[in-house]
Amino acid sequence: MKSIVRDMSLAPEGHLKIDWVKEHMPVLNRIREEFERTQPFKGLKVAICLHLEAKTAYLAKVVKAGGADVYIAGSNPLSTQDDVCAALVEDGITVFAKHKPDPEEFKQHLIMALEVEPDLIIDDGGDFTTLLHSERPDLIKNIRGGCEETTTGVIRDKALEKSGDLPFPMIAVNDGYCKHLFDNRYGTGQSVWDSINRTTNLVVAGKTVVVVGYGWCGRGVAMRAKGLGAKVIVTEVDSIKAIEAYMDGFEVMPLVEAAKMGDYFIAVTGNQYVIRQEHLEVMKDGAILANAGHFDVEVNKHDLAALSTSKREVRKNIEEYVMKDGRKLYLLAEGRLVNLGAGDGHPAEIMDMTFALQAVSLAYVNEKYKEIGNRIITVPYELDKQVAQLKLEALGIGIDSLTDEQKVYLESWKID
Repeated sequence: MKSIVRDMSLAPEGHLKIDWVKEHMPVLNRIREEFERTQPFKGLKVAICLHLEAKTAYLAKVVKAGGADVYIAGSNPLSTQDDVCAALVEDGITVFAKHKPDPEEFKQHLIMALEVEPDLIIDDGGDFTTLLHSERPDLIKNIRGGCEETTTGVIRDKALEKSGDLPFPMIAVNDGYCKHLFDNRYGTGQSVWDSINRTTNLVVAGKTVVVVGYGWCGRGVAMRAKGLGAKVIVTEVDSIKAIEAYMDGFEVMPLVEAAKMGDYFIAVTGNQYVIRQEHLEVMKDGAILANAGHFDVEVNKHDLAALSTSKREVRKNIEEYVMKDGRKLYLLAEGRLVNLGAGDGHPAEIMDMTFALQAVSLAYVNEKYKEIGNRIITVPYELDKQVAQLKLEALGIGIDSLTDEQKVYLESWKID
């Protein structure tokens, strides 16, 4: 099947981007060497749905190095980088993606990646699994299993599993320790603020930042906002997470109260319409709204449109909504993932661990899919440890190990 990209003449710029991240992804480089030797995907087709930028491109090249025919589509219309797509095509990977396609074209690209009848998939937000279950069950038959990148996707796959409709085994890469401890916290924390700062060119210090949701991503966003000098308010629906936010030094209150105080609002829940009419009606003039969840549903754009008299793009990736009372609210990246819709995503060193987990988990599910069955499982602990150890070695950091005597002590109920 022929690739669909916007402009092949952009390939040289894409190669430079991919080469840059490769130099900063030592764990994935080690895994690539192993894959080249063992060929775990020899003769198989792998379909990938991820944010199509340089770090994802290098993951695709690593999977290809393991013997796979790789087909890739973007998981977000704004995060696809056309130069990277062109470079991947030159590297022998089939690409179905363009930056900012219309909604029907975007969906068709996902379908085309599945119409190759893959043996394995890497998914983001459950886009592939949901599409296969709801519209194209005819394309399921060859799929052995796959991996899921995000909290949103894990939620959707678990719902399919609970109803008995998950059609093949999936590994919840998002739930691996090396994913949520580092990617979700440090990656999201940095990349969200990188993107907001470069998009708005406004100061954060002295402002009030409202973080909606205090999961691993919310923790990272709040921590980095505090580091930039902001006053941080956290809103939550989970009482345990709310206490954690309080003990971490943040104010905690209902969103309808925080809405009156915030200068920046960042939704990080994975749920829909968490910022809606009752909050929009009381926000200050000039408030900035951003989403760091998967889909463009956390900020209710229908309510924004209904409450406003006009909308215009005042700066790239900033939409100004003028409310009926004259207030102006600003939505970043169309309410999509701000760190990818208006930026380059997580730092390369962070995605090195996450995509290393993706690569070894994909090899694991290919080997064990019959044993796993049609369910979603957490990343096996030994894979997490493997990636962490490779990262430590790349950093030149050594750690201690237990003595035989200590191992016996920890496994015994006796105390001598």
